[in-house]
Order: sequence, then structure tokens, then C-alpha cells
Amino acid sequence: VKFGISQNCVSELFPSGQVHFHDCGSYMSPLVSGSFRTDGMVICPCTMGTLGHIASGTGSNLIHRAADVHLKEHRKLVLVPRETPLSNIHLRNMLTLSEAGAVILPAAPGFYHCVKDLRDIVNFVVSRICDQFDIENNLIRRWKLPSEQERDSEVLNDERFVEIAG
Repeated sequence: VKFGISQNCVSELFPSGQVHFHDCGSYMSPLVSGSFRTDGMVICPCTMGTLGHIASGTGSNLIHRAADVHLKEHRKLVLVPRETPLSNIHLRNMLTLSEAGAVILPAAPGFYHCVKDLRDIVNFVVSRICDQFDIENNLIRRWKLPSEQERDSEVLNDERFVEIAG
């Protein structure tokens, strides 16, 4: 395996057999065919180079080509760009892809959730990705309507909340 992950490790990490790895240089993967059905695709993290290739339709590897197939088949494509700051070229490429049907979901955590550690930051982004595919998760505390809101004394008495709220 070219990913630095042995087959035993893959079996251990993903015992269901539902996760498959494909060589990025291979065009023999079923992922490059529109007849191969998927529920969608996430590229996380998505470099600006990958984003640019997808935006211009110049697929030079399996990731680019599979993303192109998702766009042409009108399937969910979620791109999680990680770079900052953004140039005008980056912004134009993101706009092009958004107009083509992709979801641009920057790896920008919401710090208003009273973040305590790095895990909270990662969970926020992962939760937002899962939401795009209607995958239930409890990785973050969700906003609720006032009628649904429970009195949560832990948050109301949290000093960080009071400082942010004023």
C-alpha cells in the first residue's frame, strides 16, 4: 500500500471492510466512472492546488478525476480548503466550484462553542462535514430553539461564556 498503511493496519482501523484505498495515480478505480454510484465525496484537507485542478477540469490524478465525476453527475462534493490567507485566484476557483455545485466548507472552527482543546476544534469541522451528508453525530453542542433549550447551568455558569457574552 502506498499510503504508509499496511493491509493489517487497514483491517484493524476499518474492520467493516467499508473503507477502500485506491492508488492516487490509478485511473482504473471505479471512482472515475459516472456509472459507479456514490453518496458523495469529501476532500479534506483540500489544497489550493487540488482545488485549482478541479476548478479548471484538468484532472491529473484520481482525486481530481473523481471530483470531476461527482460534479458532472451532480453528486455531493465537499471541499475543505485549509490554506490562509486566500488570493483572488483561490477565491475565484472556490466561486467557480460553488457555482458548479460543490460545497466549499473551510476548515474554520466556530470558537463560539466554548472550545476547550484541539479535539473540540477538529470535532466542529468534522461535524459540519457529516452534516452535509445527513450523518447524525454528537460531536458538537447544537443550537436549539428557545422552546427546546434546556437550562444548562454548566454553560450559563462558565466564566468563558460570561466573558464572551459581556
